[in-house]
Amino acid sequence: MPGYELIDEQERLAVNEVFDRGGVLFSVGFDALRQNVFRVREFESAFGRRFETKFAHAVSSGTAAIKVALKALGVGRGDEVITQCFTFVATVEAILESGATPVITEVDETLTMDPEDLAARIGPKTRAIMPVHMLGAPARMSQIMEIARAHDLLVLEDTAQACGGTFQGKYLGTLGNVGMFSFDFGKVMTTGEGGMLTTNNHDVHLMAKEYSDHGHQNNPAFPRGSDTRRIHGFNYRMTELAGAIGLVQLGKLESALQTQRRNKTKIKSALSDIPSIRFRSFADENGEIGDTLVFFLENPQLAGKAAESLASRNVRFKILPEALDWHFAGTWSHMLSPSNGFKGTPANLWTRSSNLLRSAIAVPILIRMDDAQIERIIDSLRYVLTHL
Repeated sequence: MPGYELIDEQERLAVNEVFDRGGVLFSVGFDALRQNVFRVREFESAFGRRFETKFAHAVSSGTAAIKVALKALGVGRGDEVITQCFTFVATVEAILESGATPVITEVDETLTMDPEDLAARIGPKTRAIMPVHMLGAPARMSQIMEIARAHDLLVLEDTAQACGGTFQGKYLGTLGNVGMFSFDFGKVMTTGEGGMLTTNNHDVHLMAKEYSDHGHQNNPAFPRGSDTRRIHGFNYRMTELAGAIGLVQLGKLESALQTQRRNKTKIKSALSDIPSIRFRSFADENGEIGDTLVFFLENPQLAGKAAESLASRNVRFKILPEALDWHFAGTWSHMLSPSNGFKGTPANLWTRSSNLLRSAIAVPILIRMDDAQIERIIDSLRYVLTHL
């Protein structure tokens, strides 16, 4: 993390080429002016090939991808969508925006959805399950998919923080009915803003395309101004500039993943003999993308003390602890309320997860870390964690 570390002359040239070919920033139409070059379409095709999925549809953000996915699957008012308490606020925002009601599970030491708690929260209104592959690591997809099949539920994978990750050899975002990705400025590959929706279902793909383009079917038998439509939609289109940058960044993804996995291994190995910490568990450690090193201390008080000391030594954090409020449902009383169908007071729920998250420290693993930086981080971590 993140893709902006890799931005160089290639991205600038890709953007310039859009202007050199007529300056059409819109992803559809203006064929002659743009010399029949469509960067968003190329990005979608390349992404689908890279992740071995039949269809990929680019949108304006990862948040948009979640909402579009819900709409494309027909999830809405009267439905419940189960997701997890540790995720970015956008996951639940999109569920609410779709008209559905969020039901929220605890997380376990993978920091992803607890399958046992998931099973306990399924009810007659449950329509879909949305696991979130948090901090670059896969959720427990074997158990989640088994539960979904047993109850005939849809599965939407929020893969915003785990682009390029896998579970048992399959790419995250391709195991369920739909996968959603984010390319914001802090993600492992970035277009500045942007997102992608993946699916193997042709009908879902078409509905996603239409909904995110005001209902346009882009019917080849009609000019766009007379285009056919079957649903109302909204505007979540990706721009050609984002598509051009995405193509370049996609080409850098594999190298970025290899590098950050290697950097993480060096740091984690150097801390493996420290008895006061335990590392995060994994559903499939081989499938995580290596952009975050997470460890737990005995309790939140000790973690707070360690974080304060690490910060004084210029060690950075990723979400835990400094951005937990934006990533833990227990702090979201502003939107989880009886007025939108939510039952309970967020601050008093998910206490097991709250204790776990507040006992954790997450260190970001950068792509462009030289040996000196890695050694500095190791030295700081070892000193603080052995002097608590």
